[in-house]
Amino acid sequence: MTRNQYRLARNLLFRLDAETAHDVSLGALRWLEQLRILSLVTPKAPSSQPVECMGLTFPNCVGLAAGLDKEGRCIDALGRLGFGHVEIGTITPRPQPGNPQPRLFRIISEEAIINRMGFNNSGIESGSANVAASSTFRNNGGIVGFNIGKNKVTPNEQATEDYLACLRGAWDVADYITVNLSSPNTPGLRDLQAADETARLIESLKSEQELLTAATGRRVPIAIKVAPDLEEQHIADLAKVFLDGGLDCLIATNTTISRSEVQGCDFASQAGGLSGAPLTSRSTEVIQAFYSHLGEQVPIIGVGGIMTAEDAQAKLKAGAKLVQLYSGFIYHGPPLVRDILRAIK
Repeated sequence: MTRNQYRLARNLLFRLDAETAHDVSLGALRWLEQLRILSLVTPKAPSSQPVECMGLTFPNCVGLAAGLDKEGRCIDALGRLGFGHVEIGTITPRPQPGNPQPRLFRIISEEAIINRMGFNNSGIESGSANVAASSTFRNNGGIVGFNIGKNKVTPNEQATEDYLACLRGAWDVADYITVNLSSPNTPGLRDLQAADETARLIESLKSEQELLTAATGRRVPIAIKVAPDLEEQHIADLAKVFLDGGLDCLIATNTTISRSEVQGCDFASQAGGLSGAPLTSRSTEVIQAFYSHLGEQVPIIGVGGIMTAEDAQAKLKAGAKLVQLYSGFIYHGPPLVRDILRAIK
């Protein structure tokens, strides 16, 4: 798909409400892949140097962030578009419908999105089955990440059990597992980012990781995804927790609750997490701040407001080993993946 073709398709999709457009797009991708014609309409991604991260070999440094393919139904199709890795989810132990609609909004003038989806998904068993059925991407060297969260009805005091249930459920099919502590759309979830809470959670997850590795003969790295709305001291405290706890990877950042960059825009007052261009600078600042504490000991995946190849390069320069797209992919499509791969070659 060329830039002009994607722009035409996007203009048509943007006539629909945001969630309908999202569902239509994923359905079309899945249909084209099943008919084996997606590769015929998608230019081949530029060759790229593989990246070693978390003990895994990623075919390139550009991935799809969690939130777009929540249940892992389009992994093979998305892999055709040039991504080196696809992170599905967020998936919870039990199915849940998420928040009431409407819950997804575009701020087109600012190339931004606000979502309050609320971890709508069909549960860990269904998500794992979907990943198991998506073999083409992985057989070609693609990496699949599994983003996990707690159910909305689970109190924070019992959140660890939800994360452990998801860890066990995803273990056999995930290449790495991301623990989502930073969505603003599950009440109280971000409280788990407090240093003491995070330390206890990591201890439980790492203990289970050792047991599962011994039992299955395969080790699955564990990442944690953090918010951009962290003060400098909080970043320093969390970095120490990550180092002391032996975290395999950090993903920075999730969406922001700040509206400072979109004041006065349509939908700016809607509750939820803001992503896209307004997050570009802040996300890069958080990556750089974490890297100043973590260095190369805990690799960082950079995500948040990557709308151009230059944005991706800035995150890599700030300390990220890999990058992920979400809103930038919505606004600029597969050509953005190719732009980034060409720029870093």
